[in-house]
Amino acid sequence: MTTDTVLAEAVDVAKAALDDVADPAVVGDHVRVVADGERLVTHLFDCRQSGYHGWTWAVSLSRAPDEERVTVNDVVLLPGEEAVVAPAWTPYRERIQPGDLSPGDVLPPEEDDVRLVPAWSAGDHIDTVDRYFAREVGLGREWVLSLEGRDEAAQRWQDGDQGPDVALAKQAPGRCHSCGFLVSLTGPLADRFGVCANGMANDDGRVVAYTHGCGAHSGARLSRSAAPQELPPPVLDTVTHDDVDDL
Repeated sequence: MTTDTVLAEAVDVAKAALDDVADPAVVGDHVRVVADGERLVTHLFDCRQSGYHGWTWAVSLSRAPDEERVTVNDVVLLPGEEAVVAPAWTPYRERIQPGDLSPGDVLPPEEDDVRLVPAWSAGDHIDTVDRYFAREVGLGREWVLSLEGRDEAAQRWQDGDQGPDVALAKQAPGRCHSCGFLVSLTGPLADRFGVCANGMANDDGRVVAYTHGCGAHSGARLSRSAAPQELPPPVLDTVTHDDVDDL
C-alpha cells in the first residue's frame, strides 16, 4: 500500500496533536508511519510514561482528495508486544471451576443446556404410563439428564481420580466391581459405576468406576512379609547375673 506523502511528512502535525492530550514529557521520539488506507496514515511515537513500557502513542491523520490540509482523526495509546496488559476478559460462568461454589452461591444451568431434557421425554426410568402427566401433577422431576449429559458425566468420572488410570487403582489388590464395600447404583450408569462405602477408603461416599480400585478392597490381604510375625516364647536365664544400678 502506497503511503500518502503529504500525510507521511506531517510529523509535526501529529506531534502537536499529541502534545494537546498528553504531557510532552511522556512523549518520545517518532518511531514510524503506517499507511492504513488511501490518504490515511498513523504516526507512532514512543511512550515514556512510567509503567507503560512497550506502549506506543498513535496519531491517525487523513486528508480529503486534492486537499493539502491534514485532519487529525484520533490520538490513542496502544500496547505493543512487550506491553503489560490485562488478560482477556472471561465470562463469569467460564471462570468458575468445580469446587469454586461457596455457601449461598448460585449457578443456574444455561437455558439451552444440552445436559438436561424434560423429564417426560427421557431418562427417569419410572413406571409411569403418561410421563407428561406425571410431570404436571408433580410425581417426578421436571428435568433429567439427557443422553449427552450422562455420557459427559460417565466420561468425566472414568477419566477422573475415581477412574482406572490413577496410581491408586493401578496398584490396588482388586477392582471396585468385586469389592464388598461397593454400593450399587440404579439406572443407565449402574453397569459402570457404584458408590464406595468403605469409611477407611480415600473414595468413601464418592462415585467410583467399576474398574477403579484401592488398597482398602474387601478382599485385600497382607503379604506374609508384611503380616505380624509370631515371636518365639520368652527364655528365662537362671544362670547369669545382671548388674542393676541403684536409682
